[in-house]
Amino acid sequence: MRNVLLLFLSLWLTVAVADTFYPLPDWSERPDPAAAPEEALPSQTLTEYLGPSPKSLNYYLDNNMMSAQVFGLLYESLLSRDPATLEYVPQLANRWSISEDRQTFTFWLDPNARWSDGKPVTAEDVIWTYDTLLDPKNLTGPVRYSLERLERPVVTEDGGIRFRAKSLHWENLSAASGFSILPKHAYGKLDFNLINFEFPVVSGPYCVKELQEGICLILQKRADWWRKNYPAAQGIYNFQELRLRFFEDQQNAFDAFKKGEIDFMTIYTASQWHGIEDAVSAVRNHWIVKQEIHNRAPTGMQGFAINLRRPIFQDLRVRQALAHLLDRKFMNHSMMFDAYFLHRSYMEDLYDEAHPNPNPEYDYDPAKARQLLAEAGWSNNPQTGRLEKNGQPFEFTFLNRGTANKFLAVYSEALKDVGITMNIVTEDWSAWAKDMAEYNFDMTWAAWGGSLFHDPEQLWSSREGQRKGSSNITGFADPEVDRLIEEQKPVFDIQERNEINRKIDQLIYAQVPYILLWNIDYIRLLYWNKFGTPTTVLGKYDGDSSATALWWIDPDRADELAEAMEENSPLPAAPEKIYWKE
Repeated sequence: MRNVLLLFLSLWLTVAVADTFYPLPDWSERPDPAAAPEEALPSQTLTEYLGPSPKSLNYYLDNNMMSAQVFGLLYESLLSRDPATLEYVPQLANRWSISEDRQTFTFWLDPNARWSDGKPVTAEDVIWTYDTLLDPKNLTGPVRYSLERLERPVVTEDGGIRFRAKSLHWENLSAASGFSILPKHAYGKLDFNLINFEFPVVSGPYCVKELQEGICLILQKRADWWRKNYPAAQGIYNFQELRLRFFEDQQNAFDAFKKGEIDFMTIYTASQWHGIEDAVSAVRNHWIVKQEIHNRAPTGMQGFAINLRRPIFQDLRVRQALAHLLDRKFMNHSMMFDAYFLHRSYMEDLYDEAHPNPNPEYDYDPAKARQLLAEAGWSNNPQTGRLEKNGQPFEFTFLNRGTANKFLAVYSEALKDVGITMNIVTEDWSAWAKDMAEYNFDMTWAAWGGSLFHDPEQLWSSREGQRKGSSNITGFADPEVDRLIEEQKPVFDIQERNEINRKIDQLIYAQVPYILLWNIDYIRLLYWNKFGTPTTVLGKYDGDSSATALWWIDPDRADELAEAMEENSPLPAAPEKIYWKE
């Protein structure tokens, strides 16, 4: 009887903790639904503007959009996501399991997975990458926070890599499967903090061919990429060479684009976009295609980030006053052709007709600002005309990257009118990024990309605000927000999680850690009319970087463009707006 009971208990435990294995039996790999594998052609070179000359291309050391784009072409993670459904799909791992309690994840590497030197990708590579990113001597803080939720992975008897989460979190699978795996045999004996530009061993579709310091990075397509014959790799990565140009000033990049030295540009400023047909004959003649891409890419947020660690900004009334002194409507109308919506949220896509946004708008109101400043103890010194408190003038520095001058000029005058002095210091990208990592600023312009799945921890938890190099650059800290961040972690239902995030957003908005600015919910794209593209031009949830994967050079269009330019004649107009259709 005892043996029967033990057998029953053993079977019950087996069922209770049974793993679910993926991919599910009815799954089959398919090409990217945005790609055009039957039309796409192998093409020579795509030249694009990457950004200012970076201090590093190691995404783990310099966590920004530029390094993310490069790293995504060089290295792969255990899993990826289907570009249309967002479901997890194989990458370095070809199968995986999730325990019933959703805290244990086991991955089995694809036996075909190879590094560019021919060596197999191994479980040791995965564990070494994890260890390296969590090693406190490495400057990997921005990417460390999600991996810290996981215990150190172990190798199972059948060669799998098993991660155990320390607590339940809806994003644990993403944390375990989504970080780029690096080769231990290539980098294991090096100082990781010095791996910035040389990546001799990769697993992804491209490798580094050449770095011309301050000019460009050239990536070369790998003929021996281990996934090149897989269904998901068909119709993508059509360019044999990617030439990624560096420009400190975006206007210089735009000038190079107009000369044909860059193939496509995403336009971030309304002044460049509005009326460009009149200013640039190539656009007027449709040699350059001008298109608005309305896909499902998430909308980010941007604003003047206030360093709450500074005593001068710690009174909420001061921050509210500073928000009331920024005339966003005037700037949008007079400088940006009313092209933007004004932010009233840090997570704009959480609100719709069913969930209207209750956040009040901070209108330009100098009288209200003066009242709030007076309530906070700031008074005007009649001899100097400056605001003072306890004998100290209201003065701070705005750390600028040179892109906000016309807006800062207007804002500075509004501040000056109430007695506040804003000194403007301009730095290049590398110096600015270093100061951000060390929180060495009073106020700055910061922009954050949108997210399909909102995880507020990195931007808003008090713990992250105490960590050097985190995304919580303002040092925002609030016990109720911390509590709600913890509350949403074990919630797997996205609608329920979004309800919690709306509460988080409204609490943050009320405390004004940023003076929020404006945004658009589509992509403004210019490109020379020589490319073949999918009908959607870009992927469903992608920004402009998906052009790298999805486009190709169409020989007929290239010939027609050359002929039109030689004869100074127009080409047929392309659609001005592209909408994603399922």
